[in-house]
Amino acid sequence: MQMKRVEATVQTDKVSAVSEAIKSLVGGFTILDGDGRGSGKRHTIRSGRGTGTIEAEYNKVSKISTIVDDSQVETVLSAIADAAFTGGSGDGIVTIEDIVDVYNIASKKRGKEAL
Repeated sequence: MQMKRVEATVQTDKVSAVSEAIKSLVGGFTILDGDGRGSGKRHTIRSGRGTGTIEAEYNKVSKISTIVDDSQVETVLSAIADAAFTGGSGDGIVTIEDIVDVYNIASKKRGKEAL
């Protein structure tokens, strides 16, 4: 029973593209929005009465998380990377980690069947 969690942190404006790219490949996924600080260029914000500008400390990012069978990892990874790619720094990062077990509360199924 080999399963992996695939977790992508991407620019918030790429969430729809990533969602479309993976929705037919995975059983489900979770999206969380937040602030991040990575290699991407941060946007500028008008300050005071609009006469000055400051650089934002964080960028708006979204984290998309799913659990897949080990055999699906490369397909899901490629779909996420293609959908989130802009060619610039700050496109995001994908992490992959082992999952020991999964239990679906509604179906009472466990392991791969729970996905």
